[in-house]
Amino acid sequence: MRVMAVLLALAAGFSLEASADDDLRLFSAADVFELEWADEPRIAPDGRRALYVRRFNDIMTDRTRAHVWLVNLDGGSHEPLLADAGSYSSPRWSPDGTRIAYMKSEAGRTALYVHYLRSGREALLGSFEEKPDDLVWSPEGDMLAFSMAVKGESESLVSKPEKPDGADWAEPPRVIDRARYRTNGEGFLDLAYDHVFTIPADGGTARQLTSGDFHHNGPLSFTPDGREILFSANRNDDWELQTREADIFSVNVVSGDLAQLTDAPGVEASPKVSPDGRRIAYLRTDNEPEPFVATTVFLMNRDGGGARNLTASLDRRAGDPQWLSNSEIAFTYQNRGENMIGVVGVDGRRRVAVEGVGGTTIGRPYVSGAYDAGRGGALVYTKGNAQRPADLYAYKNGRTRRLTFLNEDLLAHRDLGEVRTFTYESSLDGLEVQGWMITPPGYREGETYPLIIEIHGGPHLAYGPHFSAELQRMAAAGYVVVYDNHRGSIGYGSDFANLLKYKYSSPDDFADHMSAVDWAIDNGFADENNLFIAGGSAGGIAAAYAIGLTDRFNAAMAAKPVINWVSKVLTADSYIGQIATQFPGPPWEALEHYWRRSPLSLVGNVETPTMLITGEVDYRTPISETEQFYQALQLRRVPSVMVRIPGSNHGIAGRPSRLNAKTDYTLAWFEKYRVKDGAAD
Repeated sequence: MRVMAVLLALAAGFSLEASADDDLRLFSAADVFELEWADEPRIAPDGRRALYVRRFNDIMTDRTRAHVWLVNLDGGSHEPLLADAGSYSSPRWSPDGTRIAYMKSEAGRTALYVHYLRSGREALLGSFEEKPDDLVWSPEGDMLAFSMAVKGESESLVSKPEKPDGADWAEPPRVIDRARYRTNGEGFLDLAYDHVFTIPADGGTARQLTSGDFHHNGPLSFTPDGREILFSANRNDDWELQTREADIFSVNVVSGDLAQLTDAPGVEASPKVSPDGRRIAYLRTDNEPEPFVATTVFLMNRDGGGARNLTASLDRRAGDPQWLSNSEIAFTYQNRGENMIGVVGVDGRRRVAVEGVGGTTIGRPYVSGAYDAGRGGALVYTKGNAQRPADLYAYKNGRTRRLTFLNEDLLAHRDLGEVRTFTYESSLDGLEVQGWMITPPGYREGETYPLIIEIHGGPHLAYGPHFSAELQRMAAAGYVVVYDNHRGSIGYGSDFANLLKYKYSSPDDFADHMSAVDWAIDNGFADENNLFIAGGSAGGIAAAYAIGLTDRFNAAMAAKPVINWVSKVLTADSYIGQIATQFPGPPWEALEHYWRRSPLSLVGNVETPTMLITGEVDYRTPISETEQFYQALQLRRVPSVMVRIPGSNHGIAGRPSRLNAKTDYTLAWFEKYRVKDGAAD
């Protein structure tokens, strides 16, 4: 078959990218390995400098690595700080700005170091089998706190016979008696619980402060006197089967005594103590059984009393609260495909400080980004645009300065697709939906082009006008690429997000996607004889569902889809929360509902050639889902290909070569069914 030859050629490194204009400098698979982007900014205590993590793809190891750079906020200096052969994470300034704590992967362990800026020397504080997280300095700079998993103890059902020295026995059985036993990315979980630790900043022994068979979650926040650390935890006996439930606690650094500060239904998380120690800002999410629930910024007194909602009218998902002063709190929220930094006063007055934070997801154009708040109201943050991944920016006193230009050496010399924003009405009910379209490099007004509609995951996530290596490569291959924030997407309010309650996927979101396709045709961009559909995760479900409702697409690619909701929710790692918020009951009580939403229920209608791509150790949308659809399509003699990614979990584009492979195989499949000169290949 020609398709197999094409796919094998692509796997060997060939490309189908082409253009009518040979002079165009197209973005290619090789360019993916040259991308760099800023992440994890941290502003210095003096407000004059910032650290940031500079991520890049290493072509020799096929990994994304990270170095740490130091930049002046006035743009006067930009230099590497930690940039040898290693990969670094979690750089943190000491309170006096003379030291930097960070973590580094070494021989399968995670090492915690302190770097002394004046001398340039390094001190190893500890090396850990489990990776520490939520690293934070104490106010006096004499210790560091972090969270880390600690193995628990379990009862044994049997007494194991003693194995003779040198004997080669089979692997022992794995006995599971917990509700949460496996997760995507980590696989089968050891019996372990996250606890809070401290370690002296000049070296010593890490000391565990919390105890019990519960997870104690960061971010961590010291009180200004350094005596207590705040964190979030669900310490209820039946925590494993609870969703959206956690409270804020404090632990005494000396005695280890715990104090519970909140007890409202839902999740209270991300506590941050004000500089004067009088108040605590935190995030709260109610526990209604809705697919989407807004997250708000709350404020309470230091003792846990006087709690009040500061952002009740915002109706968005707030994140990462940070104190700008004793009277103002910065936080992030998503709005119409963009990430924003908002500021709210303790009096509830709210303003927007920065728009367009993002650029830290490279594969697809998801809303993303990171920031840090510093002295005098200064902010450092990541920001990209439709044609660039994240650079580092600074904001202070109403003025913005771009501090890095990480990809100009590459992308300034590439002809990229132009990203255009549009809105349209869904054919279902006239709902306004926001979409984006990437036109191919060399696009000629008045000509029509083959179209790919690419659907985001979640479904309660969002795309925006952000750089996307995958979609730019599709545009470079001569396609108009359309993507939308269909009903269910976040950033448009709770009502919009919950329009997919019990309808994911369904004819409702299908109507939104097809209306975007029709908009591109009606406005003269797309060739109605060359239509293709693709998506990953929830987008893969939507693509598989769509081809059971229409035969308008020449070909489809569904990455890591759910095909049968009955089998999915009882085999995937997300079963506890998903059944509670996405369905009217468990499968044995609402079987018909699960089946009606399953693409497998429509497979008898499918005529569209279909490619399926899934990781072989995906525990979020298990590959058994893909196998069900593939085998059903084969039985029906529908042209179909199953691409299995060995060793990959749900993040099938998590390594640079796999990001390219996903795009290569998709383009190869679509090229096979692309109509040229009036006939398909």
